[in-house]
Amino acid sequence: MRTIKLLLSTLSILPIVAAAQSSAPMMKAIVVHEYGGPEVLRLEDVPVPTPKENEILVKVFAAGVNSFDGVLRSGKYAKIFKMQLPWIPGYDVVGTVEKVGGKVSKLKVGDPVYAFISIPSGGGYADYALAKESQVALKPATISFVEAAGVPSVALTAWQALVDKANVQPGQTVLIHGASGGVGMFAIPIAKIRGAKVFATASTANQDFLKQLGADVAIDYKTQKFEEVAKDVDVVVDGVGGDTLARSYSIVKKGGFVVSLVARVDQAQLDNHGIHGVSLEAESNGDELAQIGKLIDEKKIKVVVSETFPLADAAKAEAKADTGHARGKIVLKVRDEPK
Repeated sequence: MRTIKLLLSTLSILPIVAAAQSSAPMMKAIVVHEYGGPEVLRLEDVPVPTPKENEILVKVFAAGVNSFDGVLRSGKYAKIFKMQLPWIPGYDVVGTVEKVGGKVSKLKVGDPVYAFISIPSGGGYADYALAKESQVALKPATISFVEAAGVPSVALTAWQALVDKANVQPGQTVLIHGASGGVGMFAIPIAKIRGAKVFATASTANQDFLKQLGADVAIDYKTQKFEEVAKDVDVVVDGVGGDTLARSYSIVKKGGFVVSLVARVDQAQLDNHGIHGVSLEAESNGDELAQIGKLIDEKKIKVVVSETFPLADAAKAEAKADTGHARGKIVLKVRDEPK
């Protein structure tokens, strides 16, 4: 009899538990349940995440789309990044602060912010996303939320390559490979701000775009050999890899620096030419984002968004990014801009 009563008691509370679960705040998000092509991206209803003590909950207005998103989606680096499925993609987010954790001191509810959040945990392709306070900076005031979504990861990559690693100085020369994409959009002006002469490579169609970004010498890799144009440079920022990286060591002057964003630098080649180099994996940094935001507000850096897609069309956006030939940035518009 006690067993029957206990069973009846348990059954009686199940509807209450179900009701409590169903009343939990929900949101729209793009979810990946299996690795693969853009077709694995699914728009679903999932619970709104809760911020921890050092986190903020961002009400997302826009999220940046990157060519690396497709690499993550494929599962190629799942073990390296310790990714777990199901997974919400996206690590460039912009929006307003919805909630703050107990140890958050620099931000308050309602602040407009942008952030480069954790790659393995992701979460950006959604109505709401979590970010650590250390990853966040106030959004540049002079640009829209959509434009700001095109900034965080690629701008930090350019900054950390040129400033933190290569320490570019006035009067130096910098060669940037694959300069018409997201990183190049920031690497060219940052190198110019640091006082360098900039050589930049891109396809024929993007030569004028390189000039608009501020490149001193635009190189068409389809019709020109960059080593015949850029010689004895101080710094190479490689966003292409492969043969392009292999051919770059010989044009760097002794003591110079090579930063590869997409491949492992060859230590033997570095030693042979008497130069230095690193393979860069950009890191979240709210303080550096704040510095970049100031340069944007001072009109020293222009953000170029080539195309926007609604959140529901994330698969189309990633398919475009997968080509690796998008000019500037692709952005998901999650909700209308605040007025």
